[in-house]
Amino acid sequence: MNLPRSCRRRQALGAAIALALLATQSAPAHAAGTYPDKPVRLVVAFAAGGLTDILARTLAQALSQRLGQPVVVENKTGAGGIIGTSLVAKAPADGYTLLLSTPAPLTAYLALYKRLPYDPRTDLRPVSDIAMARTVLAVNPSVPARTVAELIAYGKQNPGKLRMGSWGQGTLAHTIQAYMAKTYGIDIMHVPYKGESLMTTDLLAGQVNVTVGSVTMLQPYFASGKLHPLAVTGTNRAKRLPDVPTFAEAGYADPSYRVVSPMTLLVPARTPQAIVDRLGKEVSKLVNSEPLGAQIEAMGAEPVGNLPDQAEAGYKALLPVMLKLTADTGVTLD
Repeated sequence: MNLPRSCRRRQALGAAIALALLATQSAPAHAAGTYPDKPVRLVVAFAAGGLTDILARTLAQALSQRLGQPVVVENKTGAGGIIGTSLVAKAPADGYTLLLSTPAPLTAYLALYKRLPYDPRTDLRPVSDIAMARTVLAVNPSVPARTVAELIAYGKQNPGKLRMGSWGQGTLAHTIQAYMAKTYGIDIMHVPYKGESLMTTDLLAGQVNVTVGSVTMLQPYFASGKLHPLAVTGTNRAKRLPDVPTFAEAGYADPSYRVVSPMTLLVPARTPQAIVDRLGKEVSKLVNSEPLGAQIEAMGAEPVGNLPDQAEAGYKALLPVMLKLTADTGVTLD
């Protein structure tokens, strides 16, 4: 049957629209199938030289080989990690902008700030926990304390003389500083830095005299006596510091001292599942094999390399713990 010309036009237009919709719907799958076909950038929200930066550059080099495209590390510092984290949260969800983050911008900041330019629960998605960063309470030799108890006693007897450096607001060092000040009635000044390497420089010089910093950054100065370790966070001793007790072994089993910090790789929340799975699979293989796993251990961290669903479950479990610890300190920043 011959249709009127107007009907044939409507049919042709309908077919064209259907084809366009089909192409649009299949685009993410096609993009995921060819991913990546250009360089990938890995954002670090802290200054160069700290554990997050060192780990990111080590991961980027190995991941470049697995993906067949350069993975370029970019340090986007400022506001304790908020600037870099916000950049990734608002980036196109195409797998070409990644974030390696410590827990603070993803957890504690929800309690510290009334408003953030992003919501880590809905704007970002975990791909893999690369490693657990082990941290250690350490002092400059000018502080006459070699145990946690001696540090607390010194702080009580010398109000205002303890200056605790951290690599930013809301970090574990800041949380512990506020917790110790409130719990033991110690006047401890918190001094935030844009990165851990800057903080370590001032710790060695005595500008700040106590910190909770990564084993990676501080361990080289223990043997020489330039710094003294007092206790490590977590439920077990750090492999790189087998002679240093945990806080619990030192007599302080408070929840604040049991927290360890996952270093998590994330992408914008709407990144296609196929890309998330690809990244998670590649990262997991790398972290759980040589040489990357050994390199992470040499940094003083503990390799994890879990898959996206495991990393997401870990985040959901950590979030209420960090929110409570942060809220218990009573600290707010705006």
